[in-house]
Amino acid sequence: MTFLGPIMFILAGIGLDRLVKLWTTANLTGASDVPMLPGFIHLTYLENYGAAFSMLHGQRWPLVVGTVLIMALLVVALWKNFFPGNLTKWGCYCVISGAIGNFIDRVVYGFVVDMFNFQFIEFPVFNVADVLICVGGGLWVLYLLLEYINERKNKKGTEGEESHEA
Repeated sequence: MTFLGPIMFILAGIGLDRLVKLWTTANLTGASDVPMLPGFIHLTYLENYGAAFSMLHGQRWPLVVGTVLIMALLVVALWKNFFPGNLTKWGCYCVISGAIGNFIDRVVYGFVVDMFNFQFIEFPVFNVADVLICVGGGLWVLYLLLEYINERKNKKGTEGEESHEA
């Protein structure tokens, strides 16, 4: 299997995340909410000194070290072909891309730049890297659901065959 496609995908995700964060920093620092889709989503410059939902606020270096360890585990697992199927592999590529995007912010600035602010629900402000990480997790969950459904179908098929044989 060639890693060129996944590497290009990961680099594109990191690039998009960096571009949006650089634009946000240049254009929204010190500004209040800027409506992107009024009543739905606004752009807001926010410095997040923690992880998701501001957990581990102010724990920059444990977050940096944790990110490195998780990314190393994912890369080794991909290299050893641990993940079955494309959904889990592409989920990993998404998570790695997003993790690197936020990792760069933590190392360079000491915080992660967030900008997307939902207006219609109470939800933390987030960024492109966060979206990539969530999509990656969603692909893993989708894989598990599909495997569960397949297993249930196979189990019912096997039970049906056994009852016909008796």
